[in-house]
Amino acid sequence: MSVDTASGVRGGIGTSVRRPDGEPKVMGNFAYASDLHADGMLWGATLRSPHPHARLIGLDTSRAAAMDGVHAVLTQDDVPGKPSFGQEEQDQPVMCDGIARYWGEPVAVVAAVDEETARLAVSAIVAEWEPLAPRVDPQHALDSGSVYRSMQIRRGDPEAAGTVVVEGLYETATQDQAPLGPEAGMAIPDGDGGLDLHVTSQWIHVDHQQIVACLAMEPDQIRCHPVGIGGAFGAREDISVHIHVAMLSLATGRPVKMVYDRSESFVGHVKRHPSMLWCRHEADADGTLVKVDTRLILDGGAYAHTSRAVLANSAFFTVGPYRCDNVFVDAAAVRTNNPPAGAMRGFGAVQTCFAYEMQMDRLARALSMDPLDLRRRNALGPGDPMATSGQIIEGSLPTVGVIDAVAAIPLPPPIEGDDPRSLPGGTGLTTPPSRVVRGIGYAVGLKNLAFSEAFDDFAEARVVMTPAGVEVHTAAIEVGQGLITVCQQIARTVLNADRVAVVWADTSQIGSAGSTSASRQTQMTGGAVHAASVGLRDAILERHGGDDLRSDGVYRSGERVATIDDICTGGPVEHHVQFRHPPTERPDENGQGDVHAGFVVAAHRAVVDVDPDLGLVRVVRVDTAQDVGKALNPQAITGQLEGGIMQGTGFAVMERLVVEDGVILNPTFTDYLVPTFMDAPAVETRIIEEGDHWGPFGAKGIGESPTISSTPAIVSAIANAIGKDLTRVPVLPEDIVGL
Repeated sequence: MSVDTASGVRGGIGTSVRRPDGEPKVMGNFAYASDLHADGMLWGATLRSPHPHARLIGLDTSRAAAMDGVHAVLTQDDVPGKPSFGQEEQDQPVMCDGIARYWGEPVAVVAAVDEETARLAVSAIVAEWEPLAPRVDPQHALDSGSVYRSMQIRRGDPEAAGTVVVEGLYETATQDQAPLGPEAGMAIPDGDGGLDLHVTSQWIHVDHQQIVACLAMEPDQIRCHPVGIGGAFGAREDISVHIHVAMLSLATGRPVKMVYDRSESFVGHVKRHPSMLWCRHEADADGTLVKVDTRLILDGGAYAHTSRAVLANSAFFTVGPYRCDNVFVDAAAVRTNNPPAGAMRGFGAVQTCFAYEMQMDRLARALSMDPLDLRRRNALGPGDPMATSGQIIEGSLPTVGVIDAVAAIPLPPPIEGDDPRSLPGGTGLTTPPSRVVRGIGYAVGLKNLAFSEAFDDFAEARVVMTPAGVEVHTAAIEVGQGLITVCQQIARTVLNADRVAVVWADTSQIGSAGSTSASRQTQMTGGAVHAASVGLRDAILERHGGDDLRSDGVYRSGERVATIDDICTGGPVEHHVQFRHPPTERPDENGQGDVHAGFVVAAHRAVVDVDPDLGLVRVVRVDTAQDVGKALNPQAITGQLEGGIMQGTGFAVMERLVVEDGVILNPTFTDYLVPTFMDAPAVETRIIEEGDHWGPFGAKGIGESPTISSTPAIVSAIANAIGKDLTRVPVLPEDIVGL
């Protein structure tokens, strides 16, 4: 998709435009959902199950309801409409339906005059439970048939064999998105029996569908408004406070606000699926992959959420960005009484990338081959079939390009001096410099773009020209990735307009822009804005007989024939578009088909220093080369790459939600370790531009890829330093020491 664009437009594509929300966030002036306020508002609070699996045999809310300042106490019996919700399957009760299926499941909600009274009222509710044995072992769940989805991939000859074989069993832990801003929202009655609902969301129209169904209301009675989000990463793709705060507002006739505390946030959203993967890679003596076998289990927890889609992504990316003619995968996502899992940045590809990249390192050692040469030899590129689905790669996919680019970045100097901040033990002064060993590791990751498997993926946008400037209307959610600037830059470039404002519409004003996930918004909403801008430009030029649109009017042969006021005579002019990506299809019974709309690839190199005696790691540097198609905003891309590396660093060496018998043991930032500024490695980035076939100006989305291969690169570097295979993330001190 391309258009002729005017040269020299300020703030157009290809320039590093400062994001308008950047300064308020840095200065502490940005309005997040937890900052919402309304006159006369009440506070909501939630009673949760203390058991991962139990029968609710009694629930007495009378003491809570009788307390001064309490205006409502609601349970599952008070749900007016559909009693359950969910994206893919509506299997999760709004509140406990008599059986608690995970630790922290909502049981009742309260509205009171202030936050403290609401929480005191929650503590006054008496719940009687009959504990049941929780199912927490994913393998046992699979064996007993408790499965959300299972799938097979069968491609090639099952009898094919290579001369060199490596096997491994890999495990990834439960990772939390750990957004700094907890779940929050506010419902405000409109006086006509409806509600205005202000909530954090990544897909506000799908939230709206679920809310309306559970409240038994007409769609136009509920208007969902996007609000400031303090981190998403998949955690805002699912319902949290939304239905509860709406029910409380309807019951009281008052505005109601609900904000989770930190511990509550850990149970208030889905997690990254923990996984177990068995892999067998076979290759010829020259390093050519011959056959890959994989067995994969994802623990989906208590409710479905997006487990089916996550499983498909995991299965289709078990071989990664490599060619292989013979691939066999058995994959399943299972139901347990562990915390529900769902969308998180990388969406299934993170788990499999860790496994297949550890396998590629093992294979390189078995072949006595340079690990980068092995990857180059098997690199997937345009015109090749995907190793799993057989889909032919269309558009750009510079796998060798990103490998070569990251390998060309100069390595950091060796350890110099004895500054403890440069050592694995840090200021704890535990590591003598003489005991430090350095390791270097590489990893390459592949991810699909946008939604797959015949999903009707679309985004709507409306572009409006007024005498004051251009407005872009969309329901796409800005979660901090820089979508605002992308939309502005596209409209500026196409319309040659200096003044472009983005208007975030609620569910009553415009159709869905789809989810801010799956690395899709640059291409999908960006594609919608591009198409709407082109349509508006062409209509204006045709109406006024011009051949050039500029910021001050329409020109023909260099002479102005209409001003902006002339264009807008009779009111603003607009163009509305619903944009779709190339069609995809469901896989057949063998997992074959054109399942995905496009692909993106990235490579990472990590340098680590390790104290092998104490099992301590300092991630010195992580370099990356990223396939971007066309860089619309280089500065925003760099920010995404750096942020993804931080998240990958966390998963590699520290982030692990400890779940024992279904109970989360570390639901605080004291015990759930996330990387801080002191843990941040130095980062060098390389942006690889090879225009793609359907994104605006050839751009690709990159939201997920920076975190996918950063984790295995770091683990590979640790393994290189200590000279042993590592098979789980995060890497714990005992893995390094050998305890």
